[in-house]
Amino acid sequence: MFTGAIPQHPVATTDKTFDELGLSAEVIEAVRAIGFVNPTPIQAAVIPIAVTGRDVIGLAQTGSGKTAAFVLPLAERLTHGKGVRGLILSPTREIALQTQAFLEVFGKGHGLTTACLIGGVRMKPQIDALRAEPDIVVATPGRLLDHVKRGNVKLDHVEELVLDEADHMLDLGFLPQMREVLRRLPRVRHTTMFSATMPDSIEMIAKEFMNEPARVDITPVGGAAEGISHRLYLVKLEDKRNCLLALLHQELGSTLVFVRRKIDAEWLFHILDRQGHPVTRIHADRSQGRRVEALDDFRSGSHRILVATDIAGRGIDIPGITHVINFDIPESTDDYVHRGGRTARGASEGVVSTIATWQDVPMVRQIEAVLGEKIPRCTVPGIEPWVESDRPAARTRRNRV
Repeated sequence: MFTGAIPQHPVATTDKTFDELGLSAEVIEAVRAIGFVNPTPIQAAVIPIAVTGRDVIGLAQTGSGKTAAFVLPLAERLTHGKGVRGLILSPTREIALQTQAFLEVFGKGHGLTTACLIGGVRMKPQIDALRAEPDIVVATPGRLLDHVKRGNVKLDHVEELVLDEADHMLDLGFLPQMREVLRRLPRVRHTTMFSATMPDSIEMIAKEFMNEPARVDITPVGGAAEGISHRLYLVKLEDKRNCLLALLHQELGSTLVFVRRKIDAEWLFHILDRQGHPVTRIHADRSQGRRVEALDDFRSGSHRILVATDIAGRGIDIPGITHVINFDIPESTDDYVHRGGRTARGASEGVVSTIATWQDVPMVRQIEAVLGEKIPRCTVPGIEPWVESDRPAARTRRNRV
């Protein structure tokens, strides 16, 4: 069971109140009980539209309060009844569990019940939850279709659909499953889609499966979160590990270290663990129980360092992260933005350090184009920096081989 409940980290808010957004007294009471005072910009913009039943596309950076922006209208528009009438599709197990925690709090006023369908855990408890006829299902696409094809759940009466972190679902290869789920739903329904970016594939989904949606876009210019200090450490390939170890001794706060592959996450975890660092790790090959345990330990401070693949790059609210380290440079600029969004949540500040080699310079320049500025080149004691050249990449490569 997810124990991280509702994240409590500083988030930039508006001067509006939740009373102005068209919510009922029961929902507002739950909002106040959890400690929310003023809505964030995405909440203030989306909730008044969503509660009227109009389709909405919400675009906002990570850490902006998107989950409450779709959960509150859902809690407002549904009442306890028979059968599944609300469906939320999530890209990862952790995001689904986090969403379920929000629903358990904000849906109390209408007696709403929720089933969470995710992979990596046994089917039977999920089947039991579905037999209890929940009002809302929160699911990852693959596990939802498993239950649908086994006859455990029907989607014929879904009135409210939420596509959460839609661009991330596409990045993970869920487009065929998403389309299959959407084709099984009633044509007449209310749909809300949230995404941090709006690629062509998301536009296509919106045109095919949404009804004249209102578009709310509060992403900052360039797409990168504010409050982040960016640093770049250009080193030789053989110096990457020592550079990381030096950074972990320099920055002693809660640190999230990103690697590209699952095998590298295990390798780096064992290196740091042998050196006495309070470290845990999360990647797709770990069981769901172990992944939840790792996140809980990281949130609570039992472990200061979390080594992760991009499974943790989006949508997970982990309060208090002061430092994100890209041990492996991300494969896209969007991934860089989302990784960095794990720090500087809301009004907080944070640091994103990227350890790179000469091979990564083209991606560095793409990232700098998105940021709109050159990332400061930094060094650590005892490690000779790799010095860039203004010469063409091919010539630079020959000189460095």
